Amino acid sequence: MAVTVETLEKLERKITLSLPLNTIQSEVESRLKKVARTVKMDGFRPGKVPMSVVAQRYGYSVQYEVLNDKVGEAFAQAVNEAQLRVAGQPKITEKEGAPEGEAHFEAVFEVMPEVKIGDLSTAEVEKLAAEVDDAAIDKTVDILRKQRRVFAQRAQAEAAVDGDRVTVDFEGKIDGEPFSGGKAEDFQFLVGEGQMLKEFEDAVRGMKAGESKTFPLAFPADYHGKDVAGKTADFLVTVKKVEAANLPEVDEAFAKALGVAEGTVEGLRADIKKNLEREVKFRVQGRNKQAVMDALVSKAELELPKASVQAEVARLLEGARAELQQRGIKDADKAEIPEDVFLPQAERRVRLGLVVAELVRANELHATPEQIKAHVEELAASYEKPEDVVRWYFGDRQRLAEVEAVVIENNVTEFVLGKAKVSDKAVSFDELMGQA
Repeated sequence: MAVTVETLEKLERKITLSLPLNTIQSEVESRLKKVARTVKMDGFRPGKVPMSVVAQRYGYSVQYEVLNDKVGEAFAQAVNEAQLRVAGQPKITEKEGAPEGEAHFEAVFEVMPEVKIGDLSTAEVEKLAAEVDDAAIDKTVDILRKQRRVFAQRAQAEAAVDGDRVTVDFEGKIDGEPFSGGKAEDFQFLVGEGQMLKEFEDAVRGMKAGESKTFPLAFPADYHGKDVAGKTADFLVTVKKVEAANLPEVDEAFAKALGVAEGTVEGLRADIKKNLEREVKFRVQGRNKQAVMDALVSKAELELPKASVQAEVARLLEGARAELQQRGIKDADKAEIPEDVFLPQAERRVRLGLVVAELVRANELHATPEQIKAHVEELAASYEKPEDVVRWYFGDRQRLAEVEAVVIENNVTEFVLGKAKVSDKAVSFDELMGQA
């Protein structure tokens, strides 16, 4: 059939659909006959309910179902013949004044935009690189030692120092009045490790078991407890016990306890280096990928489909509500969250998705089965039983689809880096890991 497409505004289009009423009625009668064969009604045996009764009970719902199906089929056929790529769901309304024996519908919808990607050779991208040095390995060894430390009570005359575990009673008051969460007994924390506010740690550092002290503590303005944020409290703290940390020696026993196959310190350090290099690789890839995507978006011209942006806003909103529920927020599903908060992020996601899809299509950057398999094996390598992790990924299409998306992004990143003006930048391990 001839399809007339009317352009309304930018990406918005309109198509008029025509359906013969006899076709609709014929399908309705066919479906009602199927219903009649199995329907159960009081006073009738199964399959013996008169068609007039079946039509009276189910006619409206079946007709509604048929109409939706037929309109959907007609719309799909029309956009296919017009060679249109539809963005989002169409808004379909029935038109009045159709000729006898016909029903007319108007479908208003958006089409996918034309994506124009500029000259990537003029794009500027800063590409990061990082190395795993001995200092990074030493720091990781120290973390592993701290995770396996044991504590022994200090003598009565010994004061608390950084790294010690102290057991305290405390009570805070603001303007002479106690406040919620300001009192505890037999409370333990590690001195100098940021588990408490600095003023609290400074007060306890140097105290001995049995000593008490009163000190002021100013809560930060952005403190999570809104009732005390920005206020100053007077705390009375009593140290009941001071325990010194004893860290294990870095020896063969320590290496074996960590499951190192060779059971040697050298083997432990080699294992740590391998794991850190894997983590550094993924982090560098992530940072470089972000830089590439920023450059790619800056070189692209396209209109954004409103329907796609709105769908992305809805997904982000749903994710925000789910996060609130995980935090235990009551009635999170009813929380008033303004949609425009998510609009910039939604627009960027839609824009980036369309640009990446066009680059992938135009340059055949799809993920190959070999690339997907290699990426899964790399992800699995850090686990105790990699073969189980590989099976876990390949046992679920959704998980494999997520891996495929990452591989495609990696292909796009490498493609753009091969075209753009790239400036290399070496960063330290600490800077990359966010510890600097």
